[in-house]
Formats: sequence, structure tokens, C-alpha cells
Amino acid sequence: MNQNLFDLLAQAQSLLDEGFSSLPSTPPPSLDAQAASILGEAATRLQDNYPYSHPLYAGQMLKPPHPIARAAYALAMSVNPNNHALDGGRASSAMEIEAVAALAKMFGWPQHLGHLTSGGTFANLEALWVAGQLAPGKKIAASDQAHYTHSRISSVLGLPFVSVPSDNTGRIDLAALEFLLATGEIGTVVVTLGTTAIGSVDPLDQIVALQQKYSFRIHVDAAYGGYFTLASNLLPETRHAFDAIPHADSIVVDPHKHGLQPYGCGAILFRDLTVGRFYKHDSPYTYFSSNDLHLGEISLECSRAGASAVALWSTQRLLPYTPGGDFSRGLESGRSAAIELNRRIAADPRFLAPIAPPQLDIVFWAVRSPEATPSASSALAQSIFDEAARRDLHLALANLPLRFFPPETFPGHSSGTVTCLRSVLMKPEHLAWLDAIWQRLDEATVTALSIPREPLF
Repeated sequence: MNQNLFDLLAQAQSLLDEGFSSLPSTPPPSLDAQAASILGEAATRLQDNYPYSHPLYAGQMLKPPHPIARAAYALAMSVNPNNHALDGGRASSAMEIEAVAALAKMFGWPQHLGHLTSGGTFANLEALWVAGQLAPGKKIAASDQAHYTHSRISSVLGLPFVSVPSDNTGRIDLAALEFLLATGEIGTVVVTLGTTAIGSVDPLDQIVALQQKYSFRIHVDAAYGGYFTLASNLLPETRHAFDAIPHADSIVVDPHKHGLQPYGCGAILFRDLTVGRFYKHDSPYTYFSSNDLHLGEISLECSRAGASAVALWSTQRLLPYTPGGDFSRGLESGRSAAIELNRRIAADPRFLAPIAPPQLDIVFWAVRSPEATPSASSALAQSIFDEAARRDLHLALANLPLRFFPPETFPGHSSGTVTCLRSVLMKPEHLAWLDAIWQRLDEATVTALSIPREPLF
């Protein structure tokens, strides 16, 4: 946090304090030398982290919160509001309603019922809980590339779960899905718009068409990819999927991923306001569409950080969800970086590109080995990962199905997995830093390929 932001935060804090100036003064607890020592120790301990905010960190789904989100969160913490009830957070509850409405508008929903959560896991739990209330005993279906928490959540809720095979691009297999739908046993289909492994986007538009033939709910898990609905540089098939979001029954998105928010900030939205009847409350249905919405009565969570709402609201005011605006251009920049990195990988004989190009901003690739076996390729991927880290380039590793690659990639190996290198280029700065990333990747690869390695398995 730079000095300018400290100054802005101090000004905002002074203005906030004025709102309570009529109260008798109470001196705040003072922090002495011991406190300074403890904070210094904490700062030193926190150095034991990867440099998540730097563009050379291109590994997992970690995007630094925007400075205004950090400042707004810190400002709200001087009040420490609890958005479970209006008594605990009047202003922050109103800001949460406005922030969630901005998300709903982004997805093309003229009306909605929704709120912020601690993250995508709990948001998905609420969506599947409502699904279970509407179709008791019916199965939850999701792709084998969907987040693992869906099967876990279904177990917690006592709902049967079925995994649907994915195709060679990591998207749900429509033929397999329709076969299951024809049984009449599926109550809800989870459609993932941006899988956590490779960023694949299920064909929501085609699943909506299936909904006209079979009776089931559609829940969209867009925890990772939801904000890409604003991007203008998607593949046509990906664009069609995002354009079908208004037909979904519920949707989850995580502002603490692409939304530039601190952890934890997720969101659950329902298109049908009447599902509010499943939450414990004391008011009739009309209450849920009134201006006096009580967030605690439409949430399974109780205490929730009002500071999350303040941070999200502030960020949305600075960077509104406008196609072609600064926020959407940041998403497009990350996607452009992924497209370019994938192009370079496909053109490099040392690497093995997957069948499908990236759909969002996640890129993965295998390493070509003289033995042309998954185990030898996996060992080389591990070596490159280690060598890249020594050059301050931080990638990720992922064990992915061999079928994601062309059949001739690993002769004689038609099933199983291979350890791949994986990069999430979710920072807008990644595009400008791509040459530096590629240079370090090249150096790491040269070194790794010259070092004899034992296969991982």
C-alpha cells in the first residue's frame, strides 16, 4: 500500500470519525513498543509467501485486491459491521444490496434474490440446498471437471450426486448428460463457467436447450469465470455460454477472484425471488422484494463481514461493470496474455499443447520427453517448475487427463494423467510481462532438459 493510499485512508477515516463526534470521547487502546515488535515479527513471518501480487506469480488463482478495496475494507473495520442483521451493519447492509444488484445487472437479471458469502463453497452450498428443497431426493449432476466441493456439498446435504464425464476439451459431455436427464432422476445440473483446473466453460446455451425437453434446474458455478461475461475477446462458443446466463436458475461468482476483492467474498444469486421462502424468516414473500431487505433472513450464514460489502461496493464505484470499461479491459488483457502464451507453447517443439485453446485465462501444457511417456513428461514438468521458481517465475503443476492432448502425444497411453505446467494469467499486467515470463520459462526449460531426471512414477 503506497503512501498516497495511506493518506486517502486517513482522510476517509477522519470523515468517518466525524459521524460519531457527538459521543463522549473514549481514547483508543495505545500500541506500544511491544505491539510494534509483534507487528514486525508478523511482517517477517508473512515474507514466507509467494509474491502473489507480482506479475511473475502466474501460478494459482491469486489476484491482488485493488488498492481501493484494501482501503475500504480497512476503513470499515474501524466500525466492524456484521451484515447478518441491520442492527449490526445498517450502512454496510445497504451497500451489500447495491453491490449484489450490480452483479445481477452484469449477468442480465432484472430481478434477483442474493447476498454475499464467505466464498464460492458456501455460495454453492446455498444453491444446492435450495435445489434440494425444490426437488427432494433428486440427483445433483456436475461434470467430472467441476469443483470437487459439489460432490462434498451434496453429501453434506444428503443429496445424491452423479459425476458426468467431460469431453476432450474439459467441458461436460452433452450426450452423457442427456442420457442421465432421460432417466428423470436429475433435479439440478451444475454448469461450470470456468473450471478451476483448465478454465473450461460448459456449453450453458445447449444445456438450456435441454431444459426445454427435460425438467431440471440449472445452477451456474461461475465462481472463477463469471466476470468474463464482460469480456469482448472470448471464443464464439464461450460467448454463447455466457450469453445464456439469464436463463439459469441460480449463479455463484467470487468477487475475491477476478473481482479484485480481499478474501473471502463470494456471492449467490437466485433468479426466482420466491426461493426466499426456504430461509427462516418472519415476513411474507413481498418482504423479499422490498427496500427493507434483511440480509440475515435470506442467508444460511449468520455473522458475515460487512467490510467485504464496503470493499466490493467501493471497487464497483471506481471500476463499474461496463463493457469496454477499465474493469472489463483488465479481464480482456489477461485473456489476451493466455492466448499469446498458448500460441508460443504450441509453436515450441519442447512443449505439448492441449487439443483446445484456452477459453478464459488459464493455460496448461505438457513437456515433450525423448521417451514420449507420461512419467518422463511429468518428471520434466516438475524440473521446469523448480527451475522457474529459482528465476522468480512461479507457475503451478496439475495432474490432467491424457485425453486433453492429441492422441499421438503419448503413443500407447490412452488413459491416465500427466503432470502439466499450468499458468493462471489473471492479472491485467500479465500481458505486458509476457516476454519476461517467456524468457524465464525458456531459461528454466533449457536447464531442466539438460539435467537427467528419474520419472515421478
